Amino acid sequence: MTRKVFILAHQTARERACQAVREAPEGYSVTISEPRRNGEQNAKFHAICTDLAKSGAVWAGKTRTADQWKVLLVSGHAVATKEGAEIIPGLEGEFVNIRESTALMSKKRGSSLIEYSIAFCAQLGIEA
Repeated sequence: MTRKVFILAHQTARERACQAVREAPEGYSVTISEPRRNGEQNAKFHAICTDLAKSGAVWAGKTRTADQWKVLLVSGHAVATKEGAEIIPGLEGEFVNIRESTALMSKKRGSSLIEYSIAFCAQLGIEA
């Protein structure tokens, strides 16, 4: 049996999902999850990171790249939303923030990250 994904958007999709579960071989698993963030959210968040980088905003005494702003925003958002942060020693003795993956965020979490990022930009006087 190949991998099947059902978007539970209507009754027919639900019925097909139930049928697939009934027909699945022993040992298969089923996962029901929130929708993942979409391409529009991804584009918006990366545009915010780029806006911060192009603005010349400084963090910890230096201007930062879009990728660095992404790390800072995701980490700050995790702390602000009580998900926390984990800073661990890296392979060469450096410190590394083990942050959540934006690719695995739900739509709801992605929206929260965007709202947090826009609010952060507003504090710096940057329109995002």
